Formats: sequence, structure tokens, C-alpha cells
Amino acid sequence: MQADHFASIITSPLWRTDLYVGGAWVALERRFPVDNPATGTVIAQVASGGTAEAQAAIAAAQAALPAWAARPAKERAAILRRWHDMVVANADELALILTLEQGKPLAEAKGEILYGAAFFDWFADEARRIYGDVIPTYAADRRLIALRQPIGVCAAITPWNFPMAMIPRKAAPALAAGCTMVLKPASATPLSALALAALAEQAGVPAGVFNVVPGSAREVGDVLATDPRVKKLTFTGSTEVGRALMARASGTIKKLSLELGGNAPVLVFDDADLDAAVAGTIATKFRNMGQTCVCANRIYVEDGIHDRFVAALGVAVAAMKQGDGQEPGVVQGPLIDMAAVAKCEAHIADALAGGARVVTGGGRHALGGRFFQPTVLADCTQEMAIAREETFGPVAPIFRFKGEADAIRLANDTEYGLAAYLFTTDHARIWRVGEALEFGIVGVNTGATSYEGAPFGGWKESGVGREGGRDGITEFLETKYMCIAGISPLGS
Repeated sequence: MQADHFASIITSPLWRTDLYVGGAWVALERRFPVDNPATGTVIAQVASGGTAEAQAAIAAAQAALPAWAARPAKERAAILRRWHDMVVANADELALILTLEQGKPLAEAKGEILYGAAFFDWFADEARRIYGDVIPTYAADRRLIALRQPIGVCAAITPWNFPMAMIPRKAAPALAAGCTMVLKPASATPLSALALAALAEQAGVPAGVFNVVPGSAREVGDVLATDPRVKKLTFTGSTEVGRALMARASGTIKKLSLELGGNAPVLVFDDADLDAAVAGTIATKFRNMGQTCVCANRIYVEDGIHDRFVAALGVAVAAMKQGDGQEPGVVQGPLIDMAAVAKCEAHIADALAGGARVVTGGGRHALGGRFFQPTVLADCTQEMAIAREETFGPVAPIFRFKGEADAIRLANDTEYGLAAYLFTTDHARIWRVGEALEFGIVGVNTGATSYEGAPFGGWKESGVGREGGRDGITEFLETKYMCIAGISPLGS
């Protein structure tokens, strides 16, 4: 069945392996392989862009900018909505492409497709709500206004863990605002980006408005960060790479949106609903095999509920079916590469050496390759590497705490500040703890917080800027103040 799936998808018009620049598909002799993490089999050879191709894409976006920015917001909205409708109509094929190159189960992949499509729908509406201001004047002969205008050519660098969600989350507000975009997708998952470009073309996105250049992260990324024609850079990835991009972009004073690393705490208080806490922890920790920037990385459980929580979480995690994401009933797929496997092993070994114990899992799966057992560790401490570093894998370390003050102190003891979660039935505590947590996103009694209408972003070294909601489109706008003098009083 899996072979049949692959044979059918590679004949689809959504299966693209060339660059998409200026409304044309550009073939290159230089190629790089894309493999299926579940099997290690190479599934495609994708055109590998470099400096010249990145510059050509920027030129195409620059040429398309005036007409796109001048286009009425209602027309831009209509095109975005057609793009949305085409993504939804092709969700099954897009999900298969995503599963083949990224590894996540088909059901989870389809959920990501629909979530990503929702950004096109949301920002189609927001395109018609880019309002300015009329400012009360300070002189009788003057009128003061503030305009919101598109910032210009934008560059986006997106990650491999959620390619079908991260691209619309960046492209939809940029295009809604009247900007054009050059996208550099992750080399592990370029097929999803190119499929979205194929649908953009079908939806009527004009040539040059949306361009996709897979290839060398060093060459393409450097051009996008330094070219003065690019006025805005949006990036999702590690804090280390984000810091380097920020430094490179400083030479041209670009506007930046950076969604970077996380070290998310989960706080489970004694009065929490145990079933809800376990289900919420699984939702945030084990989605996409723990390969998410907002997933639980440190699980703090109060003394009174600790032992029951550990036992219940261990049973639930041990029951999860793992395998190739194309197989029915699978909820845990492979990790993206062997480096991810090695990191999980290193964090577990360090924790065990420090006194932690394995509740379930603990090592590589019998399936071999990049499959790793979903793991629960108990008796973890703050000194362990797993408390300080983002694991980005299916390892759930559990720590004890005593009281609110201790919980808040432990949760905030990190340079990161992207997401945090708390489980409690005390409504006063929800406010006290929620306001005290130094994170951009706080989930209360849930492990699933993402919504296209809400701001997504972090504090501290987890990044700058916001994606989604009304904040998302302002990231792609500049404000222009106009002072108009010489207006004679009525009857003069």
C-alpha cells in the first residue's frame, strides 16, 4: 500500500522538484536528495539553489511588488481565499507529501495542512482591515494622518518540523499586507513548500509575488539576510541560527521576526484533573515525536499528585503505536535524522547518570533506523542536561516541586520563553501563575494552544515578533505619518 501511495503521488501536479521563481519552474543540474525518515529511502532529487538563484528570486519579488502592493485589498483577499480553498481541496495529497518527507503520521499531517490553510483564510479577512489613523491636529491649517503600507520584499526561512503550517503563517500575512516573498524552505522538507507554490500558481498568485528557492542554507540564507532589497526577514528555527541571522541582517537594518528555541515547562498542581493533565502533557510533549518548539521539555509535578501522574503518563505513553506514518493507527513516527536520535540518547544517558529512572521507553525502537521509543523519565533534577537544553524528541522528564513559588521559580529558570503550560482547577492560581510565567504563550489545562487568530511568539531568547492574529499582519507593515499643511479655514 505504501509503494502504491508513492507511485501515485509522484505523478501528481503537486509533486515538484524544481525552483519556483518569477512564476516559472526553474530546473537546475545541481540537486540534493530528500529521503523518507521512516525508511531512509531517497524519494526525490530537488533543485539546489544558491546565491544566483536567491538573487534572481529577490529581483522577481522586487519587480512584482509595485503592482501587488497597489492591488485593492479585496482582490488580494480573494486570491488568498482561493489559495486556502485549493489547499483544503488537496489536503489528502499534501498530507501524503508531508508524511513521506517528514515522517509524521498521515492524520497528524492532514491536521497540519488544515491548520496552515486557516492562515490564508484569516489573513484574507485581515487584508481588508489594514486601517490608518486620523490624528487630532495641533494647528487649524493642518491635517494629520498615519498610513499603514507594505514593508516591501520579504524573505522567509522555514523549518522542517511543520513545513505546511509555518509557510502559510508567514506568507499569508505578508501577501495580505501587499508584500512579496522569497521563501527558503528547510532542505529536509522542500517538497511541501513546492507543492504550496504549485497551488499558489493555480490560485492566481501573480508571478514573482511568491517564490520558492530550496538549496544551500548558507548561500541562500546569507543572500536573504544581507540583500538590501529585502526589507523584512522572518525565520523559524534554532536560537543559534536566529542569532546569526540577526547579526547578518543588521547591516541593512532589516525588520525581523524570529521564532526560536524553547524549553517549555509543564506545571501540574496537586489539584489538577489527573486525566486532563496526562492528556494535555501527551498532546504537547509527543506531537510530531516531540519535534516542536512549543512542546513540553520539563514536566514539573507537585508532590501530592506526583506518583499518580508518573504512573498514568507511563501507561498512556507505552500504549502509543509507533511506525511508518502511512500505516493505520500509528501516532508516533520516526525522528527526522540520526542526529536527533543521538541527542535523545545523550539526554537520557546524562539523566540516568544523575539518578533519573526510566518509567517507559528509554532507547531506540525495535523498528530500527530513526525510530525512537517514546520515553518517560522520573526523578529528574535541574542539574541534568535535559533540564537546560531543548531535547526536540520524544523524551518526557518529570521533576518534583513544592508549592507555587517553587513551580514559578523552576519554570522561569531558563533563557528561553516561548511556551509554558499549567494544570490546576484553582481559578485564582491560573491568574497568579499565568501572569508570573515569563513566556509568550501559556496553555492552561490544555496542551494545544495554536490558533491562527492568536499571537504566537516568545520572550527572552525565544525570539522577537508575533505570528498570527492581528499582530501577525502588522509585522509586514510600515507606518507613515503625513502632516498636510496649507488647509484654509472654511469661508476664508
